[in-house]
Amino acid sequence: MSSGSQKKPGEHPEIYREFVRELQHSYELGTTFYRAVASRSGMTVTDLEVIAILKHAGPTTAGRLAEHTGLTTGAITGMLNRLEETGLLRRERDPNDGRRVIVRLIPDKEEMKTISDLFNALGEEWRELATHYTDEQLTLLLDFLKRSNTISQKHIAHLREMPTSNEGTYSAPLGTVRSAKLAMPSGITQLYLHTDNDRETLYKARFEGPQPDVRVKDGVITIRYPRRLWSITTNKRVADVTLNTIIPWRITLNGGVSEIVADLMKLKLASLEIKGGMNSINLELPLPIGTVPVRLSGGASEMQIHRPKGAAVRVHFKGWASHFIFDDQIFSDLGNDIRLQSPDYETAEHRYDIEVQNSVGNVTITPH
Repeated sequence: MSSGSQKKPGEHPEIYREFVRELQHSYELGTTFYRAVASRSGMTVTDLEVIAILKHAGPTTAGRLAEHTGLTTGAITGMLNRLEETGLLRRERDPNDGRRVIVRLIPDKEEMKTISDLFNALGEEWRELATHYTDEQLTLLLDFLKRSNTISQKHIAHLREMPTSNEGTYSAPLGTVRSAKLAMPSGITQLYLHTDNDRETLYKARFEGPQPDVRVKDGVITIRYPRRLWSITTNKRVADVTLNTIIPWRITLNGGVSEIVADLMKLKLASLEIKGGMNSINLELPLPIGTVPVRLSGGASEMQIHRPKGAAVRVHFKGWASHFIFDDQIFSDLGNDIRLQSPDYETAEHRYDIEVQNSVGNVTITPH
């Protein structure tokens, strides 16, 4: 196909309109195909998307999977927990960096073979179709597909960055509040904490599942779910809360939580206390101001606490951990009543005082 045979879009507009229609239809069929495979395999479309990423890109981290899928770190962690339970993938420590966890597919799993067969059937027909085109034509088609994928990625990123609707959003004005407290006295399934430097708003929150009672008085935000029989595994309670970065905050969470993902790197954190059983907790802490107490109790499967590089810390561990990482130290089967601290803790003006009670599977306390 020579350059002399190329036409400008205006010369045959009906062809270009039909071409764009078919391209859009192709995207729609791709989505429908994924739904059909998901239904056939008993999985979700996002499950399949994660599997496809791991299959084509190879082992990677949960953070990279979250970036590719547009899910939050917390949501991707929950998905990986479920897929790991089915035996489709496994998570393992990076042999070159014990602080990183790598996600890897298990290709010989029977369920994985079923999924691969469904996709391979379509792939075989695509390969057969490609034999009807010359190398020059395939080169042109390949160039178009690469450009088209780049455009799609750009628009996906743009859509993810767009603000969501305000419907169902709770908020309160900052007003004259000089310090604040977030209190959650009842259990929750998933909690995501973020920060914002909005000078007008004290906090924002969105909820999935049963709606809690939210009250704000004198800078204290209380999020309380109804007192009735509740199970983390059967009744999903999800909260996404954003806190103002201008004022200092005390945070108290009670009643148990399946998963906490807290990006507090820009927050003025005065104290943090979490009580009740946890499945996983991921804390990204800010620079400490003075001595900041962090109290965690109730046990957990996975606990990751990251602080700014250079921030002094003392850790008092009252329990048992199968795997414990503290800065550049790695411990296995750590026993009860262990005290660790950074070399400059005693003389540091700004520092963290962390206390962990009860048993934890894996604990990581390291700099960002």
